[in-house]
Amino acid sequence: MVKAALDRLRLFNFREFTAHWGRSVASVVVVAVSSALLVAVFGISGSITGSVNQLASSIAGNSDLEVAGVTAGGFDQSLLPAVKAVPDIAAAVPMLRTQLRTADDRILLIGVDASITALDSDLRDAVSGKLTPDLLAVHNGVVVGSGLGLAKGDTLTLGSETVTVAAVIDGEVVSRINGGHFVVAILPLAQRIADRQNQLDSILVVARSGADVAAVREGVTDAVDGRALVASTDFRAKQAADGVAVLSASTFLSASMALIVSCFLVYNAMNMAVVQRRPNLSTQRAIGGRRSVIVRDLLAEAALLGLLGAVFGVPLGVLMGRAAIGVLPPLLIQSFDARLDYFLPSYAIPVAVIACVVACVGASAAAARQVYRVAPIEALQPVGASTADKTNRWLAAVAGGGGLALCAVAMWVALSVDDNVALLAPALIFAGALGVCFALTQPIVALTSAVARRFGAAGALGATNIERAPRRVWATVVTALTVVAATVGLTGANENLLDSATEWFMPVTGADLWVATNPPSELPIGPALPAGLESTITAVPGVASVVPFRAAFAALGDRRVFVQGASPGSHGLVFSAASPDAQERLLRGEGVLLSRDVARTLNKHEGDVLDLPTAHGIKQVRILEVVEYLSLLNGALGLRLDQLREWFDLPGADNLEVQVAPGFERSQVENAILAVSPEAVEVYTGQEFLEGGTGSIRQASVLNNAMLLIVALVGAIALLNTLMLSVIERRREFGVLRALGSSRRFTSKMVLAEASAIGIVGGLLGIAVGLVVHYAAAASLVAVATIDVEYRIGPRIFVFAGAAVVLSMLGSIPPSVRAARLNIIEAVAAE
Repeated sequence: MVKAALDRLRLFNFREFTAHWGRSVASVVVVAVSSALLVAVFGISGSITGSVNQLASSIAGNSDLEVAGVTAGGFDQSLLPAVKAVPDIAAAVPMLRTQLRTADDRILLIGVDASITALDSDLRDAVSGKLTPDLLAVHNGVVVGSGLGLAKGDTLTLGSETVTVAAVIDGEVVSRINGGHFVVAILPLAQRIADRQNQLDSILVVARSGADVAAVREGVTDAVDGRALVASTDFRAKQAADGVAVLSASTFLSASMALIVSCFLVYNAMNMAVVQRRPNLSTQRAIGGRRSVIVRDLLAEAALLGLLGAVFGVPLGVLMGRAAIGVLPPLLIQSFDARLDYFLPSYAIPVAVIACVVACVGASAAAARQVYRVAPIEALQPVGASTADKTNRWLAAVAGGGGLALCAVAMWVALSVDDNVALLAPALIFAGALGVCFALTQPIVALTSAVARRFGAAGALGATNIERAPRRVWATVVTALTVVAATVGLTGANENLLDSATEWFMPVTGADLWVATNPPSELPIGPALPAGLESTITAVPGVASVVPFRAAFAALGDRRVFVQGASPGSHGLVFSAASPDAQERLLRGEGVLLSRDVARTLNKHEGDVLDLPTAHGIKQVRILEVVEYLSLLNGALGLRLDQLREWFDLPGADNLEVQVAPGFERSQVENAILAVSPEAVEVYTGQEFLEGGTGSIRQASVLNNAMLLIVALVGAIALLNTLMLSVIERRREFGVLRALGSSRRFTSKMVLAEASAIGIVGGLLGIAVGLVVHYAAAASLVAVATIDVEYRIGPRIFVFAGAAVVLSMLGSIPPSVRAARLNIIEAVAAE
């Protein structure tokens, strides 16, 4: 039985597969792009969580729990004895770990003591034998990873300390520790480098063999008494995944749209294959072939097509994922202390391959269904004359009703669901619109025919050809629709998000100048500015006022949120998003501001009391207002500056907002501030801050736009391929026309008129569907980005409509030329 099936596939299916290689290659390319996009999306999210998890496991080793600081300020070292005193703890290893910026790199500083030997970890193996009396004898001696490119005896300035390289670690184990970009120092030296005396970032807890880890965790939680977090050692990876959830969801949406487009284009290709193979199918029927067997063979062919495309797309997806990791904006990865490497999850390739194969088989099933309506006699008739080209009314009604229902459900999801699930709405509307278009096959074909007739006598004859092959024309029109709708809908929504994000970011321009330790393309968070710099800058001629600003990442529930401290006159984004009344109450210390996404996750509302973890235990604060905050930047919490400093042990300021006095040039004051500031300090205008922040957000959408461009390009290629194949398969008709006296010019005009009509109708329908997809996507982004995204229609829709017509015209030129040059005798000869 298996041999017979393989023989049938070889004789009837694979032969056609190779004979019409252009259509086959186009279909494989379409599926390959979908596979590549899926693999790329999985690779992006997997690389972020994988890098963070690898660093965490390479440091934590066999530890069961981690006591971590609520913020980057860590917690007081006095907690260590209390943790060690908890029963059933075999070891409690103190550690300081923080990112330090150098001129051209970010270096992970790790401070340890002799208890590191209790961990079975890569870090222990790397420094084993290095933390010796010889190292301690070297003044400010440190151990460095080979990734820094330093040699023994070299010196390096870290913070306010100059350290000497006492040993360099290389080998495979080093690559797993931040790619070898790290410095290990004895704990007291690391605390001096980071200017965090008597502070720790974590305590790694190893439970005794056979101990109840849950009981140990409860004991440690009681010991720290809310002054630090107690979590499993993989909590950083979970926080990293939450931090890029919006990026992952939006890119997955684009990949899903690509898969839907691929499904339709595969259906289109298989539909043409069934129509073109009528003589072949009639032969199989005449010699006793059963319809069900023929359909199974067609589905097997589709599965092979999907498998080939998926497999070919995998390496492309890997390359795309690697490239995307390299261009992720610092703003998105700033909260991670791990150096990003490429990690492809084990499930990525199987899921992408299975999704593509299932999509191809599902799409082809609809086309293969025509076999049940092709009679042997009809199969020998010319293309377009078979009853198989007619749409079943019941099927059309079901498709139309189902499509409308799907669109209604999708719109409800976009407008009502307050979660990342809302991003499914655009894809559902797109799928529903295809069902509605299927139900409207006859009106679409009639409209295309009417448009063709507007092109004179050649157009009238082209319209006749359109009416004779409704299924082929519908498929070609909807291919153009697909290209336009996908591009108009999602690029329009992306632009709406970027425009709304820019408006939301505008308050930072209220400060004439910003003084910070980070560039404007990053979040306003970093090492504290030097003590006394605020008063120094205040004394600079031309400075009217200086407002200190402090921010940090802090743990709140299972999330890592961006905590900002506000002062009177501040232009911080959380503070600026609040109403004037809420701002005044915050400055009086009456409560905090909470971003929409965090409030949603914690199920908190305005007026509720929030348990806020701090370095000094849980503080109960009232939520004054739930505010807009772009969740691409993590959730946020705002409070008064002195409260942030006191509760989280974060003295000083990491940003200063400077207002220039009237009569002074801003550039003059900027240069004066730079002259009195340390070299590591950045000074930039509010406009530069706006451009840097929105530029990072725009950069985050580059992958989405690249995906959409690829989808549009593949769809355009499929459209051209469909037009060329349709003309080639009608060469007998063109031969008859030429035999009856038609000129080459008239034949070319007929093909061009038909293609123009298809492009115009497809472009207009694509705009209509694209605007609905655009509206749903913009509405769903409100739930995901947690800022108000305004729906705006840009002029690009007319560009895309014109592009559809141009593509149709370009795709018809080569076959129209070929049709005009056909040898009449060969064209009318029987195949």
